[in-house]
Parts: sequence; structure tokens; C-alpha cells
Amino acid sequence: MTRDEIVEFFDRRNQAWKSRDVGALARTHGENGTVRSPMFGELTGREAIAASYASLFRTFPDWTFVAESLLIDGDQSAQSFQATATHSADFMGLPASGRKFRIEGVRLHTMKDGLIQNEQRIYDFTGLLIQVGVLKSKPAV
Repeated sequence: MTRDEIVEFFDRRNQAWKSRDVGALARTHGENGTVRSPMFGELTGREAIAASYASLFRTFPDWTFVAESLLIDGDQSAQSFQATATHSADFMGLPASGRKFRIEGVRLHTMKDGLIQNEQRIYDFTGLLIQVGVLKSKPAV
């Protein structure tokens, strides 16, 4: 893929995020693609990846993904992002708390044949768990 094609690909993907379109998001991944995620672990295959998007939107129906800078080097890309949502369904054994959270992170991608073959998601999962009440913390002071 050319740089311009990758930029266009991620612009389309961002639209799928905005509409929380599970099918469209899943179709951006290769049939045997992989995702490594603090929340979902290691996923292999488009079907498992689609199930993770469905689970995400079921638990956090107001999930808002804001893509930031996109760095491209050949078939590799990195995209920083912000996400916000409300804990609205069971998550890690904790019933919906109604608590909101905000995270920042980066997604690393390897592209092949016009699709994401590998995606690694990096963000502060512990901070997310604290914000929704799964974990408790005290100030360091």
C-alpha cells in the first residue's frame, strides 16, 4: 500500500469507529489477522476480532475513539488515540458502575494486502480499571 492508500484506509476506519460499526471495523483486519490488547488479550482471526469489538460496544455503548496522529513507515503504522466511555454493562465481573473513563494510547499496525494483519494496542489498562472502579488506588502523597 502507498502512504496515501494507508491514510485513506485509516480515514475510513475512523468513520467505522465513529459509527461503532462492528462489521466494518472487523473487515479492516486480515482474515487470519491478530490483535494484542490489554483488555482482550491475544486474538487471532477476524471472527474473534469482531467479537471483541461487539463486546467493547456492549460494555461501553458510548465508546468514543478519537484518532490522533498517524505515523507511517512502509507497511508499519502507529496511531495515537484517545478514548472515552461509560461503564454500562458487566466488565471483568463488575456490574455496570455508570463511571466514565478516559484513556490515551497508541495502536501499532502491520499492513498486508490492504488490511491490518497485526495490531498491538498500548494504553494504561490499570488506569482504566481504577477509573471504572475495578481497582482501588490511593494518591502517592
